[in-house]
Amino acid sequence: MHIIAYPMLRNFFTKHPTSEASLNAWYKIVKQTDFSNFNELRTVFPSADVVKNEQDKSLTVFNIHGNNVRLITAIHYNTKTVYIRNILTHAEYDKERWKR
Repeated sequence: MHIIAYPMLRNFFTKHPTSEASLNAWYKIVKQTDFSNFNELRTVFPSADVVKNEQDKSLTVFNIHGNNVRLITAIHYNTKTVYIRNILTHAEYDKERWKR
């Protein structure tokens, strides 16, 4: 899969250094795997969920770093592209501002 954009991961783990190994592990797995659909993705990431934002767009949320980090992505399986939309702590995610 092609992941856009790694600098968002780097910016997050610069502020939250304990999440670096987990985010880089997620990146490596997704980069090396061509998922055809959400069901295939769930075989590797069983805690991933599809959620809707306020515009009714489906986003995939990954629980990273022992569920302390939420990685919100838009995945286009047809083009094998993952767009990183947000990376939040669990507390930030719960405020639901990311849905806007």
